[in-house]
Amino acid sequence: MKMIRAFIRPEKEQEVVLALEGAGFPSLTKMPVFGRGKQKGLQVGPVHYDELPKTLIMTVVDTEDVEKVINLITSKSKTGFIGDGKIFVSPVEATYTVRTGEMVL
Repeated sequence: MKMIRAFIRPEKEQEVVLALEGAGFPSLTKMPVFGRGKQKGLQVGPVHYDELPKTLIMTVVDTEDVEKVINLITSKSKTGFIGDGKIFVSPVEATYTVRTGEMVL
């Protein structure tokens, strides 16, 4: 299993969430976050925005579904401009149900 963390533009959140749900990936966590990438913020005239709002979407999927989920997130969140976001994929060693303490795979 893999954990996918996608930092995307806030205005693309609903489109990505609906696409994931429609493709059979309904389980996710999303939260508003602020940060900056390699462009180190945004300069608009004399004003510099050091950190920009993003939405973080996290989901855990089977290893064979990783490419499908990445392609779906990318296609629904891409605008073609700097700041579209990043996707990180990490291995998941184990999962546990909090209520029972049971290990789930």
